[in-house]
Amino acid sequence: MASADDARSAALRDLRTLSTDELAAWMAEHGQPSFRAKQVAGWLEGAGVASFDEMTNVPKALREALASEFSLGGLAQTAVAESRDGSRKYVLACADGALVECVGMPSGRRLSACVSTQAGCGMACAFCATGREGLTRSLGAQEISDQAAHVARDFERRVTSVVLMGQGEPFANYDATIAAMRMMNSEEGLGIGARHITVSTCGVIPGIRRLSSEPEQFTLAVSLHTAVQRTRDVLMPGVKRWSLLRLHEALQDYVEATGRRPTYEYALMKGVNDTGEELRALCDFCEGTLCHVNIIPLNEVAGSAFLPSPASRAQEFVDRLAKVGVEATIRESRGADIDAACGQLKARLS
Repeated sequence: MASADDARSAALRDLRTLSTDELAAWMAEHGQPSFRAKQVAGWLEGAGVASFDEMTNVPKALREALASEFSLGGLAQTAVAESRDGSRKYVLACADGALVECVGMPSGRRLSACVSTQAGCGMACAFCATGREGLTRSLGAQEISDQAAHVARDFERRVTSVVLMGQGEPFANYDATIAAMRMMNSEEGLGIGARHITVSTCGVIPGIRRLSSEPEQFTLAVSLHTAVQRTRDVLMPGVKRWSLLRLHEALQDYVEATGRRPTYEYALMKGVNDTGEELRALCDFCEGTLCHVNIIPLNEVAGSAFLPSPASRAQEFVDRLAKVGVEATIRESRGADIDAACGQLKARLS
């Protein structure tokens, strides 16, 4: 049960949502010199601070005044699990109690964060644990960015790349997603290069078209999983309104507008999307276009009727795509033993 202090904190406005002008105006209204706004903003940037008391160069009276009107928001860790491969999955609680998952994946000197854009998901993909949980709500930009900051703090090192491939459909929450990506890209924020920030969509065409006009060089990934329309309608009902033909057109327009190479995610499911017909359709969809295909061994989800294809079949897909000039790789799944891999996030630890 939430405490009275928790309830009060949740009711306060998150200080980090104030614009630079709003923070400066608040300082002026409270008789503070203008440089105080810059001092406070400095504490909020990047990984941020967990309490006002950490703002050591800010007078105590000012810290108390801020605390009386604002919270520092943030996400509270409710559970964490560590994989044999070193990945860590976190269940984080938002101020209103909504739960969301993110994953930290170290590799040598690099650290990648997989973050969520929604609590739950409304796309209802048949093979995905998140889709079976349904949608709770969309996350705010700060809540999205805070997940990467949480990973950085827990590993005590800089996050070098972010994939928005956790819970939710990013383009069903477009404005907050783009704002969060810009926050993570900003030198005043996490300072992650735009090309090292990847947003993944099930194929929401309006979002793809909007992304093509953004000035940053963010990376686009598309959860394709099949290039056969009838199969896609069953596996991914949330994007049934946008046909594969229209998706193909939108992706080619994206490439023409940005010069960037999209990645197609393809989770192999035994007897579903690994047949000869499916492979031919995938080759037809990709041939002659600028793209990269990630072949993903299906990760097990409790209660799911879908089974992974043999490893040999994944290699056959890679080899066949190569013959038509399409680069493809078999993607290593991280954190599968703690249900932290692709398709396994469900906002609680098993």
